[in-house]
Amino acid sequence: MYENNYPNNYNDGTQNGNDTNYRQQSNDTYHYGSGGSFSGADGFHREEYRPGGNNKPGREKKSGNGVGKKVAVGVLCGLSFGIFAGLGFQAVDTATDFLKDKAGIEQSREEDNVSQVEQTQAQPQEDNTAKAESSNKIDETQMVQTSVTDVTQVVKEVMPSVVSVNKKYIEKMSFWGQEYSQEGSGSGSGIIVGQNDTELLLVSNYHVVESPEELTVQFVDGTQAQAQIKGMDADKDLAVIAVQLSDISGDTMEQISIARMGNSDALSLGESVIAIGNALGYGQSVTTGVVSALDRPIAASTVQTNVQEDTEINTFIQTNAAINPGNSGGALLNMRGEVIGITSNKIGGNAVEGMGYAIPISDAEPIIEKLMTRETRLKVDEEKKGYLGITGLDVASEYSQLYDAPRGVYVSSVTEGSGADEAGLVRGDIITAIDDEEITSMTELRDYLDYCEAGSTVTLTIMQGSPLGYQSKQVEVTLGLQNNVQ
Repeated sequence: MYENNYPNNYNDGTQNGNDTNYRQQSNDTYHYGSGGSFSGADGFHREEYRPGGNNKPGREKKSGNGVGKKVAVGVLCGLSFGIFAGLGFQAVDTATDFLKDKAGIEQSREEDNVSQVEQTQAQPQEDNTAKAESSNKIDETQMVQTSVTDVTQVVKEVMPSVVSVNKKYIEKMSFWGQEYSQEGSGSGSGIIVGQNDTELLLVSNYHVVESPEELTVQFVDGTQAQAQIKGMDADKDLAVIAVQLSDISGDTMEQISIARMGNSDALSLGESVIAIGNALGYGQSVTTGVVSALDRPIAASTVQTNVQEDTEINTFIQTNAAINPGNSGGALLNMRGEVIGITSNKIGGNAVEGMGYAIPISDAEPIIEKLMTRETRLKVDEEKKGYLGITGLDVASEYSQLYDAPRGVYVSSVTEGSGADEAGLVRGDIITAIDDEEITSMTELRDYLDYCEAGSTVTLTIMQGSPLGYQSKQVEVTLGLQNNVQ
């Protein structure tokens, strides 16, 4: 290591009045030792300055310790450089990573912002999609509901088994002891329920077909045929009528069908139903509704000689399907096209609105099967009609309760020599049935005899008075040809 000698006194070689010759009061010279230390007095190396002599600094003699120190310093410098270089590189890497991380965070924030914007933009679309899906679900529900109320297929299958029933009758009136009559007409409905070797069998309401002068049915193809009464049950308001197969064309037979019976005991409240009938006599029409009530008890009523009479209380199906005049005797159907009731406009009368009634098929079916087995009664001509030979009065309900008498036809007189006289009928007897068919009025007795020829035999159920009260008795009566007294 080099030494630097600085003279402590010097002269620039010029003198002037202001110049000052600087001389160091001591001849000391500062000397830097090779070990980085100073020598001389008090640790300094003093060197005499010799004017004009060789004042160049001389080299200090090197020693072994100086080389070791140099190596150590070099090693230390190298280590220091390596450490600082490593720290520098580490700092650069750390800074780079920090910048990368910061850039990543910023990028992530930008992506999050973009994602939020996209989600915000997509939200209305998703909401619209959800609303559309919800709307589709609602539409599907509405479609299902619509399909439930769409009864076209059921009606198409069942309509061929429903007919219109038209009746002509003679209405009789009495005024001041004089009897008057006029022709009337009515219409209702019927259901094809069976067929035998010679007849097509239909069920209707009793009040639709009672006391006819002429009875016709109209089929689904518009053709008509005459019908006859096969059996009736006034209390249940049921009747079975028959049409001769010989009176029905082959084309019509191919288009009509027999109705399928259902089970009214399996009905549930709110269940959908269909009513088909000859509403207002205009032809077959369709109404729909639900089962409003089951087993609704109602007392059916009839009008006899201007006196309101209550008959047996029966239970009915109540529905909000429209049941209008002309629907009586028609079909109340479930959604499988099965008959679960026979509609009747008469039940409930005019006292109700928005409610219709039907006879449960489970109650009606046993009665229908019984009436179907009876012999069909063909109305006979007036000159061939058989007569019983009595005059009679109706036993109204109030008289029945007042005198403890059975309901029926009270025999007020018997014609001598008539079939009734020969069978032993007397004044005071009450006729309650003919051929096991219940009789509650003189009108019903006449209607039955309209189908009986003179010379035929009928079985009467009568109630005769005795000390023990009325006793039931059956008698057979051969009908005669008398025209004025029955």
